[in-house]
Amino acid sequence: MSNGPAGHVDSSTVRPNCETSRSTPIRTFLHTEDGIAIDSVYDPASFVYDSSRPPSRDLVFVMAHGFTGDVDRPHVRRVVAALAAHGSVVSFSFRGHGRSGGRTTVGDREVLDLAAAVAWARGFGHARVVTVGFSMGGSVVLRHAALYGGVDAVVSVSSPARWYYRGTAPMRRLHWLVTRPEGRLVGRYGFRTRIHHRDWDPVPLSPVEAVPKIAPTPLLIVHGDSDGYFPVDHPQMLAAAADGAADLWLEPGMGHAEHAADDRLLARIGDWAVARAG
Repeated sequence: MSNGPAGHVDSSTVRPNCETSRSTPIRTFLHTEDGIAIDSVYDPASFVYDSSRPPSRDLVFVMAHGFTGDVDRPHVRRVVAALAAHGSVVSFSFRGHGRSGGRTTVGDREVLDLAAAVAWARGFGHARVVTVGFSMGGSVVLRHAALYGGVDAVVSVSSPARWYYRGTAPMRRLHWLVTRPEGRLVGRYGFRTRIHHRDWDPVPLSPVEAVPKIAPTPLLIVHGDSDGYFPVDHPQMLAAAADGAADLWLEPGMGHAEHAADDRLLARIGDWAVARAG
């Protein structure tokens, strides 16, 4: 496939301003600014999942999954289904995940993947775009909003506040997976995740450094008080960096990311987005 501008579509039948009439999903590959092919899906808003919540036809969510996820994983599809009760949804596999090209940089170059997906989502004619990210994806939506802007609201779930955190056993295992050759083999064949072998150079803007640059865009930070990866000082650091410009939901008993976000929480996130975006 040839390189193209961010959000460039290899093949699609999409027409601008057609979101109110489309009733079937679209799947295609987008090209990022650095030429990586990103497997992406557009799901129109639907009454199927919760008829009591009419979808907002002018709103589209762009969902950014966590590390080792991809657009075909059941937990990702469940989140998409829940958000589709409130608006249309663009989901995609980050580089190095699933059918997308390249190798993951665990939150650095992934901001280019999200930028391509947001550009594609805008092309459907929706007036409002909300990015929703989980774990690694949660850090990416923060950095994207700070560096690119152009979205109407941001939701970050289970995001780290700072890089290189090794304070919990799951994070120590994740660092082994990313930094060791044998760990990257496990990632490739055990988790369908191809991990780049190079260290960050330069180190990207951290989530806590990104947060002050997001305002006045509405920001929601969601975190479980039983998160086994990142304890509650991470969301508290993010909220403090927002200096009152973000909503913080500390969820009792919730664990980490998509697997821990139940349908009631996802419905609340959808309601918040509809109310706050634009």
